[in-house]
Amino acid sequence: MNKDYTKIGFKAGLEIHQQLDTPKLFSGAPSYLKNEEPDYVIKRKLHAVAGESGEVDVAVAHEAALDKEFHYEVHKDVVSLVELDEEPPHSVNEDALNVVLQIALLLNCEIYPVSQVMRKTVIDGSNTSGFQRTLLIGYDGFVETSFGNVPIETVILEEDSARTIKREKDKVIYRLDRLGIPLVEIATAPEMKNPEQVKECALKIGEILRACRVKRGIGTIRQDVNVSIKGHDRVEIKGFQDPKMMVKTIDIEIERQLEDIMKEKEKEKIVGERAKWTEGGVRNALPSGETEFLRPLPGKDRMYPETDLPLLKIGRERLDKLKKNLPKLKTEIKSELKKKGLNDELINLVLDNNEDLDEFLILIKVYSKDANLIGKMVSLWRNEFATKMKKSIDEIKNVLNERVLEKILEKVKKKELSEGDVKEVMQRILEGKKVEEAIKIEKASDDDIEAEIRKIVKEKPGLRPNAYMGLVMAKFAGKLDAKKAMEILQRIVS
Repeated sequence: MNKDYTKIGFKAGLEIHQQLDTPKLFSGAPSYLKNEEPDYVIKRKLHAVAGESGEVDVAVAHEAALDKEFHYEVHKDVVSLVELDEEPPHSVNEDALNVVLQIALLLNCEIYPVSQVMRKTVIDGSNTSGFQRTLLIGYDGFVETSFGNVPIETVILEEDSARTIKREKDKVIYRLDRLGIPLVEIATAPEMKNPEQVKECALKIGEILRACRVKRGIGTIRQDVNVSIKGHDRVEIKGFQDPKMMVKTIDIEIERQLEDIMKEKEKEKIVGERAKWTEGGVRNALPSGETEFLRPLPGKDRMYPETDLPLLKIGRERLDKLKKNLPKLKTEIKSELKKKGLNDELINLVLDNNEDLDEFLILIKVYSKDANLIGKMVSLWRNEFATKMKKSIDEIKNVLNERVLEKILEKVKKKELSEGDVKEVMQRILEGKKVEEAIKIEKASDDDIEAEIRKIVKEKPGLRPNAYMGLVMAKFAGKLDAKKAMEILQRIVS
């Protein structure tokens, strides 16, 4: 889309919600989702009441007019009385607090030394209490992009809502397993200059989040984009799973807003009054890049203090300790792995899994001679075995654990095993052999290899070295030290 984004007054900001991989925020209950039938169901309805201003919020009125009944599915092992709104909240989970502080620091934020847990009114029935507990942690940070820094306005720690199972005309079925899971909410300033910067900023924030203790997978992160152009109210687009769709979706939204403005001008010409085409709203991102209307934008957040919890104080000593142990970002780790000699393909494979990275860093200390060998052992070969041997990753990890891999590398280090035979040894161990037995690979002698190579070269003169090597390897069927054979071959054909 060839648009002059400055001329049309483009403004955009991001709001990202990411689940943390810790117990629930105000109860300590386990934070995992359930697929089994619920133990029981409770039912409630939403009633619109005036807020402290004496007025009923427009979004509240919209939801209440739908007259829906909310059904909450409960699993006893992951839902406490706190999530049922039958017991006061417990103190903020310390693990969740430490993770969100790490995220705020990596986003270059200032940290509030004292913060008050607040209640934020929720209008769609996704919280049994009718409000969401939220806690302001950081402010005034920034993210670097190629288009310039993007200010981070706030970093907030809050509880996730209940999970939607089914929506019907007159009722919504929620599951309470997700309610209370800690969320970090990151809000940027609406200062991004074009859709590409929005995408780049989202990817950068995503990299920071993945460096910390957060949940992975679909549904664990929710990304919203606020978009407006000159003459049109703000539109909030929800439902981005993939940042790659942001550019297309935002450009289509800009076109829609431009059409709204044109329709308004036509309306003014015809009836002489301002139409309502340019009002904002909340819209849902569709896979096509288009959006659909969800609901009006709510008014200002109705926030009031949580009376059951004291002020949260974050001391300098705690922050200093966290600063000394901030996790490294993927770009930093990539640079370090390159310095160790790992090639780009294996770097990406190792970084796909934090456990693989941890194993790599441990094993490289045992055998630092060949980083690519270590990379294959902890990533590529493990994945290959899972496919070819039809074993789960967990099964493979249990057999080819860190100690077993260390033993294999010790054998390589002592030259009791060649690097080229490591894969076969690992496969033998997976098949049930012990390490000492698995490394006993029968090898052809150097004399036998040389004799066979001379014979093949004499019978098939003029082939390339790789072609000869293929014939030699086929002849010895795994009983060959490939590196040694290549050395002999090169000496003979040179």
